[in-house]
Amino acid sequence: QVQFVESGGGLVQPGGSLRLSCVASGVILGIYDMGWYRQTPGKQRELVARIRAGGSTEYEDSVKGRFTISRVNSRNTVYLQMNSLKPEDTAVYYCNAPTRAFKWGQGTQVTVSS
Repeated sequence: QVQFVESGGGLVQPGGSLRLSCVASGVILGIYDMGWYRQTPGKQRELVARIRAGGSTEYEDSVKGRFTISRVNSRNTVYLQMNSLKPEDTAVYYCNAPTRAFKWGQGTQVTVSS
């Protein structure tokens, strides 16, 4: 059974940084494209960063230049480095494989507020 465990969220002031981690079990992450998603109350979950199995990356426009997605296949882990955080980045963040949509984890809450 595939399971994702996200961590690293928290409360941070505008302009601050956080590094999110997603550890997978029951699946070999290295063969899949992986993505970080975020969701706020009343809105659909949106894909904000994607890393392909080959290592290339793509970002949603609002996070380009501020977020960096990476992966360590030997650790079955995907990361999201978030810099220059803004209040509008406040959301619950999840990881998943865009082409497979495995069962969602519990997510990690990111709150950007002064």
